[in-house]
Amino acid sequence: MTVNHSVSTLVTAGTVHSIEVFFLNIVYAIVILLVAHFGARALHHHIVSYSRKSAHLDETLFRFFGTIARYLVMAFAIIFVLNRFGIQTASLIAMLGAAGLAVGLAVQGTLSNLAAGIMLILFRPFRTGNYVQVSSQAGTVLDVSLFYTELKTYDGLQVLVPNKDVWAASITNYSNVQNRLIDMTIGVSYGCDLRRASAILAQVAGSDPRVLTDPAPFIKVKELGESSVDFVFRVWTKGSDWWVTKCEITEQIKLSLDEAGIEIPFPNRTITFVNPIELSKKNDEENKVL
Repeated sequence: MTVNHSVSTLVTAGTVHSIEVFFLNIVYAIVILLVAHFGARALHHHIVSYSRKSAHLDETLFRFFGTIARYLVMAFAIIFVLNRFGIQTASLIAMLGAAGLAVGLAVQGTLSNLAAGIMLILFRPFRTGNYVQVSSQAGTVLDVSLFYTELKTYDGLQVLVPNKDVWAASITNYSNVQNRLIDMTIGVSYGCDLRRASAILAQVAGSDPRVLTDPAPFIKVKELGESSVDFVFRVWTKGSDWWVTKCEITEQIKLSLDEAGIEIPFPNRTITFVNPIELSKKNDEENKVL
């Protein structure tokens, strides 16, 4: 009887100890994961903020490195937690490798986005803050993550473009140029004085301080259109001033031509009948038959 009581006491003590160890490991795991989570966020913030110390450092590249560092910290934390519970991570990694191969075949699109994201970071066709047009979307680059590129459109919308679509498409970077060309076609009526119209257009170009003198403005008659004489109007301005300058200079051209009495004609066509009297008689006969 005494022996059975001793065995029961040992089993009970061992069970209680095992439960205590199990719950203690859970507490340790929670603490480790919390510390890793906040530590990874702090490390990511530190890496990104370091890029702001110099204008020569690319913030997009440091954001990418910060994301990689955050995932690595969390991966090591999970491995440490598994070891805490006595799970052999070597065999687990082998199993995950086999499972990863199967999953990789099922998520080829995701892996393509990851590979494209790495290529975008390495070759850097654009940076954070650039205004670009990619894959039929245009906006300011907010971030380039592992799987997608985040854009902000001119009207404040957030657009997430998969990295594989960005890498496969033609990329137009509007911010990566110092000067841009404003190219317009201005039509005037055939009855106006072309020399006077040309002088007015030249005055508009010369009076705007945002228009560059080198390269010089180019204003010439382009062609004789169906209803107007068309001038080509080409001026250069800084890339940052392009949109506002184009809008305001277009308005100024219209106001200046109106003030000078030079007409910007509407498209029109002249229809001439060879023998309008016979045509009228023919129509009357057709109406009587009907």
